[in-house]
Amino acid sequence: MRPLNLAVPAILLLVLSACASTAGSGTYVDELRELSDSCEARGGILVPNGQQSGRPQTDNVCRITGGASRLTSGG
Repeated sequence: MRPLNLAVPAILLLVLSACASTAGSGTYVDELRELSDSCEARGGILVPNGQQSGRPQTDNVCRITGGASRLTSGG
């Protein structure tokens, strides 16, 4: 019975440590913020496209909201 009493806390410790967050988990948020800033600088807004790949470059598109045109007015 004694080995079982020692095994349960060890197993719980392993399970809980697997769920702990890591220092690298903020990379998606950082990449998403950088992508959003880049999109806004071009006059657009970042919108989700319905995919969930775990990569913000794939999961979002930059929708240009106006002002961008190759046509000249007048002339």
